[in-house]
Amino acid sequence: MADFWTDADKHLVRYAGRADFTREIIARAEGSYVFTEDGRKILDFTSGQMSAILGHSHPEIVATVHRQAATLDHLFSGMLSRPVVDLARRLAETLPAPLEKVLLLTTGAESNEAAIRMAKLVTGGHEIVSFVRSWHGMTQAAAGATYSAGRKGYGPAAPGNFALPVPGADWHQQLDLGFEMIDAQSTGNLAACIVEPILSSGGVIEPPLGYFAALHQKCRERGMLLILDEAQTGLCRTGSWYAFERDGIVPDILTLSKTLGAGLPLAAVVTTAEIEQEAHDRGYLFFTTHVSDPLPAAVGNTVLDVLVRDRLDERARQLGAVLRQGLKEIAASHEVVTDVRGRGLLAGLELISDDLGQRVTRRCLELGLHMNIVQLPGMGGVFRIAPALTASDEDIALGLSILDQAIGDAVKA
Repeated sequence: MADFWTDADKHLVRYAGRADFTREIIARAEGSYVFTEDGRKILDFTSGQMSAILGHSHPEIVATVHRQAATLDHLFSGMLSRPVVDLARRLAETLPAPLEKVLLLTTGAESNEAAIRMAKLVTGGHEIVSFVRSWHGMTQAAAGATYSAGRKGYGPAAPGNFALPVPGADWHQQLDLGFEMIDAQSTGNLAACIVEPILSSGGVIEPPLGYFAALHQKCRERGMLLILDEAQTGLCRTGSWYAFERDGIVPDILTLSKTLGAGLPLAAVVTTAEIEQEAHDRGYLFFTTHVSDPLPAAVGNTVLDVLVRDRLDERARQLGAVLRQGLKEIAASHEVVTDVRGRGLLAGLELISDDLGQRVTRRCLELGLHMNIVQLPGMGGVFRIAPALTASDEDIALGLSILDQAIGDAVKA
């Protein structure tokens, strides 16, 4: 084990800001748990990187990977296979009209990059609006629209990026004022607004009902497209197939990633036939080495199979209610917990201080629970809780019990 960490410290680039790697060597994972080389069993309350909605090593995903890798895994970007076309059609069938055109890619940042590029070409503008606590990725345009982290020390972002305040109780006035300031700075080239239906890295903040309809109207008044980034909220995690369904709107462009591949690299851009035609007529160019690859597309089809068959949207609502009730009981027992929020199986529990959040995180890991703490200026610390949709009632109960004990231990310490 000492050699492992010596090699890791010597040869790996540290890519998570000032956060260190978790000092555990993970040997395997199954269901809601990861297992270390020294035999520890750790409950995964983040489902990997908020992605493994079917749990780790789901047997049907494993079978699909084996079968597809043995027959057709990768193709030239101009070639098509049945898994790709099937997944595009089936995704469109889960969405309201007029969303029906699909581009299959690899990561969330990549899908947001492609969506922003499409919006710029179609509208003729280049200015992009996003939330002040947003996270859309670390590639150029996606990073330019990301405000929750990663802006200091890298020089200027692409010109024409503007931030909207995260909506609170007085969201009407905030939205009006936000666009007044954007209009004052804009050169008249507004292209799109890209936002998450629930700001995950921003602290699991859900804008009030009515906000997105009003935001969509602001975009239409300015000739902008509305892009919704459902990397973490899409495909049943919030208790419905897509989080935007709550708001009675349909975005101009939808991006999916994390949950679509259930832990494997798969992302999608979904838009209307009208927007796709305009982009094509103007020579839309966006492809990557792994665009429309058969292997991840086959996995995406299996993800849809399981979600539909096992009614995991209903399961997320049911299990989410159990999780939320448990978190509320924890909040009632500990004064250091200041808020519980979220929807379905994406929940946030806010603590009063950064330092306490770090201590609770460490104690949870010692007790066998992996947690993720979001720490932003002006906020204490928010645990971002996203168990697999396949988690059992016992998994949720165990996680709540460990979290409750860890907060108590950290406060005493």
